[in-house]
Amino acid sequence: MLDQVADLIREVAATEVLPRFRHLSSDEIVQKSPGDLVTIADKESEKALTRGLTALLPGSVVVGEEAVAADASVLERLRGNGAVWVVDPVDGTNNFAAGKTPFAVMVALMRDGEPVASWILDPVTDQLTVAEAGSGAYRDGVRLKTRTDDPGVAALRGAVAGKYLPEALRDAAARHAGVFAGIHPGHHCAGYEYPSIATDEQQFAVFWLVLPWDHAPGSLIIRESGGSVAHLDGSRYEPSQATKRGLLVAANEEIWHTVRDELFPGL
Repeated sequence: MLDQVADLIREVAATEVLPRFRHLSSDEIVQKSPGDLVTIADKESEKALTRGLTALLPGSVVVGEEAVAADASVLERLRGNGAVWVVDPVDGTNNFAAGKTPFAVMVALMRDGEPVASWILDPVTDQLTVAEAGSGAYRDGVRLKTRTDDPGVAALRGAVAGKYLPEALRDAAARHAGVFAGIHPGHHCAGYEYPSIATDEQQFAVFWLVLPWDHAPGSLIIRESGGSVAHLDGSRYEPSQATKRGLLVAANEEIWHTVRDELFPGL
């Protein structure tokens, strides 16, 4: 199943996404809400993935970003007991629409509300990161292991996606960012941030909006590579709880606590 889904994602990226990169006309880009774009590539990629994934696993259903945008009740499928595919047809749409990287195609397979397999493809580099519950996480066939030490706050680098953070948290992050080795505002692509933690390019990332298609695939990759994914209050991240806000992803539990305590003291 892992290889079959990987082949499908690569095929869809090659036919529906990459040919449109830097070749979109103005009428192929629509603003769903202020600052939130959708392109024809998102729509056609989701349609193709939905057809292919449900064919691979008869009886399964799909929760796709664009399907939810059209009908919010689709999210209710996450609470079912059967097989549910969570699909982000083009993660980083704003980058894609602007002709920039990174962007990704992401899929997670969920059972009983928990991801059991996930795939993140960078269509430009063709790098594929996959995970299977209990079997580890891999990038292009090489097993991923997050760092196991905490080098101290002065050596930690990460992303804080501050755009949607409440003002108090955004101000706290700005006040305390200087104690870290480096904090950037993120790449506007969760499909980039998660693998970069698994490969130690950075050690943490902070998000506020916790939409399942953005985080279900990456959360399994991080957990299977040894990292920690939890809400800012310390509670466990569960993709089916789509309304809870605030997420801290870190290379390990010790780093998770270091970042939370230094960035948001007293939280």
